[in-house]
Amino acid sequence: MNHEIIIESELDGGTGPWEALLQRVIPAALEAEGVCVPCEVDVLLTDDGGIHEINLEQRGVDRPTDVLSFPMFEFTPGIPPTAETAEKDPDTGLLPLGDMVLSVERAAAQGEEYGHGAEREMAYLAVHSVLHLLGYDHMDDGPQRARMRGREEAILNALGITRG
Repeated sequence: MNHEIIIESELDGGTGPWEALLQRVIPAALEAEGVCVPCEVDVLLTDDGGIHEINLEQRGVDRPTDVLSFPMFEFTPGIPPTAETAEKDPDTGLLPLGDMVLSVERAAAQGEEYGHGAEREMAYLAVHSVLHLLGYDHMDDGPQRARMRGREEAILNALGITRG
């Protein structure tokens, strides 16, 4: 599938080692969710200060977080957009799924904290964000959260990105 993953960075090192990982993980997550419509996903790599600023501005939350997701459309989890239902950008022919913001600094800290490293954590956060763009939510402690967590692990395991 010809998805366009646009990765920008506010970091001194640019997209560094993360570009190849995200260019592999994001399309794989879309494919695993059955997305057959060519999509565009915009990714911003930043640090804790950058994501804190965006979190405060967009959500009124005065702290950094690991990932922020800004979906363009409301989807039902597990029901991918189709050629018939997708609202493609007339200029690109792509379905603009939305934006994700990833704190590389937070991912490194959490990867160390959880004992699986920054690469696995960045991959997890990217998959997590893709699922948000596709309508998944984890704000309750019930079946929605369990379903999202199950999908995250299944996608990462299929990619061979395991916890240890």
